[in-house]
Amino acid sequence: MFVVGMRLRLTAGKPGHRGAPKLKIPKGGSGSLLRRSLRRGVAPEIPGLAVSHILYRSERLLWEKGRMPLFFRKRKPSEEARKRLEYQMCLAKEAGADDILDISKCELSEIPFGAFATCKVLQKKVLIVHTNHLTSLLPKSCSLLSLATIKVLDLHDNQLTALPDDLGQLTALQVLNVERNQLTQLPHSIGNLTQLQTLNVKDNKLKELPDTLGELRSLRTLNISGNEIQRLPQTLAHVRTLEMLSLDASTMVYPPPEVCGDGTAAILQFLCKESGLEYYPPSQYLLPVLEQDGTNSRDSPDGPTDRVSREEVEWQNRFSDYEKRKEQKMLEKLEFERRLELGQREHAQLLQQSSSQKDEILQTVKEEQFRLEQGLSERQRHLDAERQRLQEQLKQTEQSISSRIQMLLQENQRQKKSSEILKSLENERIRMEQLMSITQEETENLRRREVASAMQQMLTERCKNRLMQMAYESQRQNLAQQACSSMAEMDERFQQILSWQQMDQNKAISQILQESAMQKAAFEALQVKKDLMHRQIRSQIKLIETELLQLTQLELKRKSLDTETLQEMVSEQRWALSNLLQQLLKEKRQREEELREILEDGMERQLVALLEELSAEHYLPIFAHHRLSLALLSQMSPGDLAKLGVSEAGLQHEILRKVQELLDAARIQPELKPPAGEVLTPTAPQEPPESVRPSAPPAELEVQASECVVCLEREAQMIFLNCGHVCCCQQCCQPLRTCPLCRQDIVQRLRIYHSS
Repeated sequence: MFVVGMRLRLTAGKPGHRGAPKLKIPKGGSGSLLRRSLRRGVAPEIPGLAVSHILYRSERLLWEKGRMPLFFRKRKPSEEARKRLEYQMCLAKEAGADDILDISKCELSEIPFGAFATCKVLQKKVLIVHTNHLTSLLPKSCSLLSLATIKVLDLHDNQLTALPDDLGQLTALQVLNVERNQLTQLPHSIGNLTQLQTLNVKDNKLKELPDTLGELRSLRTLNISGNEIQRLPQTLAHVRTLEMLSLDASTMVYPPPEVCGDGTAAILQFLCKESGLEYYPPSQYLLPVLEQDGTNSRDSPDGPTDRVSREEVEWQNRFSDYEKRKEQKMLEKLEFERRLELGQREHAQLLQQSSSQKDEILQTVKEEQFRLEQGLSERQRHLDAERQRLQEQLKQTEQSISSRIQMLLQENQRQKKSSEILKSLENERIRMEQLMSITQEETENLRRREVASAMQQMLTERCKNRLMQMAYESQRQNLAQQACSSMAEMDERFQQILSWQQMDQNKAISQILQESAMQKAAFEALQVKKDLMHRQIRSQIKLIETELLQLTQLELKRKSLDTETLQEMVSEQRWALSNLLQQLLKEKRQREEELREILEDGMERQLVALLEELSAEHYLPIFAHHRLSLALLSQMSPGDLAKLGVSEAGLQHEILRKVQELLDAARIQPELKPPAGEVLTPTAPQEPPESVRPSAPPAELEVQASECVVCLEREAQMIFLNCGHVCCCQQCCQPLRTCPLCRQDIVQRLRIYHSS
């Protein structure tokens, strides 16, 4: 509820004037009337007050008090959408504004109450609410009578499931567009829209059309394609002004598909025959309907009324007025084309400047990357030298250990020899004992002394060997600790180099993203795109292919090292480049389709076929740019073609000869004109061959060729997507289903063409 005694600032001049008086709304009488008017969004009749400012202040109060559900609470709109809505509402209420209220792309869940009030008070003729989230046309406590003056209602790209049952109250409506919604049926009151000329219900969920559709006596265009409709109402035969009927002929049951495939006239003839009416072309009813200007007319179903048989002089005058208006429209179209060409030239200049700046940035990135590669290669050579030196030290240590083991074996052999000597001495002693008759006691003493001396000598040798082994173990541990510390130091230096490289790459990527944002802003400022975009896309694809090849080579070089951080970084870069390459390929295909349509729309089909027959498709852009035709080529000489850019002398004469033959054949056997009333269906434009598509020369990048990982003979030429590896030649990649490096499934193969 409103707070009693609230204040509104109402001005007699411009809104927001400092000297404007303040109006305090009383509790009863006229104050209640004013509060009710503001609550409904209708300006009260107060002399000297600006109506637009009353509406603005009332809407602001309603929004602040929570009485106007501008947006659903479930879906919070963005700040940009909110600003756009406020701007459009204020723009529609300014003095001298046109009859259009455009609140499209504002993320609305329902049409705001203020829009209905604005249309009612300011008598708006056009209401555009497309590309929102509408589920219902009318919010609560709103009436369609507020839109009684609307002639064009655009509601496409929303989520409407049904239209209001009282839609027939919009008697002034001429265009209704509800394309791409969720409608399941149309209200029966739609037959009350007697001035409706265009009805578009494409891409909905309609299963049938109401019979009241036959009461639309002014309907000229009806589009029901993209629905589940299989039968047309028989009452549609009473719509005598219908010129264009779009439907899905293959899914129709009534009329049959073969009748629906013959066009609108065949469908109306079938319905008239089924209804027992005589068919008349829409041209006999169209002009009277256009002249009525909102009056209801009823034509008899058996034939045209008396208004068709008016005086011939009056018809000729009206037809001459129509021709004058048509000529004026043609002059406006020529002026628009001239402005469009100027915009295209400015676009081309902007694209050229952007391309040069981007080439400079890419060249700088390339030089920086080359410098980093050199630093990495030098560091790698230093690491290899350190590793080789450590291996030499280990080899020397092993040799010293093996020599000491050999000494131990020799000492053991010497001990064996000493035992043999002792044994021989023992034998000699026995012999001497026998000879010299030494007593048993002396022999025992002598043997004890000899055994004790031998054991003492053996213990001495064993202690020496143990000391030598302990010294060897300590020296070996010291060498291992030194090797580990040097490897850790080298790893720290390598990580520092990688961090520098990452910083440089992030800086380059930020510059490229900034340049991309600038290009996007330039593209949105222009209306038509030129062929330089396709050239830029191809150059970017070439750069990405080169980067993928370099990343694959770097990954193959670094696989021998145990550097997991570098492998992850290379993998992330390769995946990012693969995704960017797929996006650029998609943009390239779209741009090629646009170029194909642009080239063939402005050229004769015989001339296109002639250039394809002579394998001169690459000259199609030149012929399309100069708007050459067969008649104009018949008056040209080989020198003129050379000036245009056709450099081959034989091709010049052959083109002129073929053109003359085609013109002679056309004069001998002129084409037969189609009979009156027959509609010629245009053939689809032929897709130009690959050589016709404009391309830019690839940037000259010096890339070291890598060999195929399968055959190890030929050069790697194929890119595997989605992984982005460049590791196989064209012959070896055909039977492969997974990448040889990462074992991921191959989704797409791209060939790299190296420039000489």
